[in-house]
Amino acid sequence: MTVNCKAQLIDLSTPKVMGILNVTPNSFFDGGKYKNENEILSQVEIMITEGASFIDIGAYSSKPNAEFVSEEEEISRLIPSIDLILKHFPETILSIDTFRSEVAKASIESGAGIINDISAGHLDDKMLAVIGKYNVPYIMMHMRGTPQTMQALTDYDDIVEEMLLYFSERIAKARSFGINDLIIDPGFGFAKTMDQNYEVFEKIELFNMLELPLLVGISRKSMIYKTLNTSIEEALNGTTILNTIALTKGAKILRVHDVKEAIQCVTLYNKINS
Repeated sequence: MTVNCKAQLIDLSTPKVMGILNVTPNSFFDGGKYKNENEILSQVEIMITEGASFIDIGAYSSKPNAEFVSEEEEISRLIPSIDLILKHFPETILSIDTFRSEVAKASIESGAGIINDISAGHLDDKMLAVIGKYNVPYIMMHMRGTPQTMQALTDYDDIVEEMLLYFSERIAKARSFGINDLIIDPGFGFAKTMDQNYEVFEKIELFNMLELPLLVGISRKSMIYKTLNTSIEEALNGTTILNTIALTKGAKILRVHDVKEAIQCVTLYNKINS
């Protein structure tokens, strides 16, 4: 199982770690931490040194009820960050967390290698054409509505069955645009209640029937710290536990704030299965 990133074939038979870099003032965990060049470069260097295969940059918070950010503002946050990182770490594979086709286009032209779309193309009908044109790997997440409305859209008859149908339709649509490298993300916390998050997690191995790499992004999310009656800051241990279980259920990419601990999960998982 491989993906082609900027003419580099990434083998996902061994799980990989994607480090999160939010250049927003309002992300749920690290919003506002990385405000200048030195802070951005320092965090990227830490994540690369700790073993991240990808760095996922977000400039528009997708937390519930996130405030609107214009397309121009999103681009103005992203492009200088992409240019800065690739100037100092030119081999870095950057993933861009956006649902807007113009943002994706500008980011790819600046050197980004992956697009990570929380809406799987639903929020911008030009997104799939852009991905197909530039032929970059595309992460498709499951979500209903928008970040502003998704928490009211949690009525499912059978959530896992409906998610599988959702992905089957989006995969077919993406293939019609010539998109070769697809990755699926169940979207924990997006248009799902707490119990639904855990139902999806418990059955996550069923998504392997889609025969695509599975990305799991649960890092420090409320499904962890609320269940443990703790805080975001104290949710690392819970994150590590669920990341480990996700690996045993077939996850190929762990999207995390804490790269070192995720790499340790992967290392021990690989040792058990070697």
